[in-house]
Amino acid sequence: MKSKTLSVLGLVLVAAGMIFIVGRALLPLLSAGPDSGEAPVAAGEMAADFKLQSLSGKPVTLSSLRGKVVFLNVWATWCGPCREEMPSMETLYEAFKDRQDFVILAVSQDRKGRAAVQPFVEKNHLHFDVLLDPDNVVGDAYNVSGVPETFIIDRKGRIVAHHMGAFDWSQSDVRQALNELLDSKQG
Repeated sequence: MKSKTLSVLGLVLVAAGMIFIVGRALLPLLSAGPDSGEAPVAAGEMAADFKLQSLSGKPVTLSSLRGKVVFLNVWATWCGPCREEMPSMETLYEAFKDRQDFVILAVSQDRKGRAAVQPFVEKNHLHFDVLLDPDNVVGDAYNVSGVPETFIIDRKGRIVAHHMGAFDWSQSDVRQALNELLDSKQG
């Protein structure tokens, strides 16, 4: 199932320009997780803007990142699968950190905010941007049904892929698909 999901993810990222045609058909394959009763934000739709504070205290809005490919991950420190996938996200960050047109945003839903998140980030040597969302603003806007959930957002602000559950983001197929999206004029 993991390789099937990865293949579909790669296909969706490569076909970013055609996402309106294929996005809704591929969403059930990309989204494997509990049914929340509400439809998740589908690939092909515009990503909702938000304004959150980073761990460093600076405000971050999604709209300020237009023109970049955004890897948006919703997570929490108390979530076992979230903790398991964080090292692979750090590996992905390391692979792309020199790209000015790519950003990883890890949105923490921890109610205790900085007090819970800062020690976790320091202990695990995470270097990507971590945002604090104790009021679940992003989770509500994106109809997140559980954590972790990840959205890949293209340069124009459209969601091109959505994955529910933990995943190994360090795989070479993921890096290749992201490179293709970054190199395309569409994404």
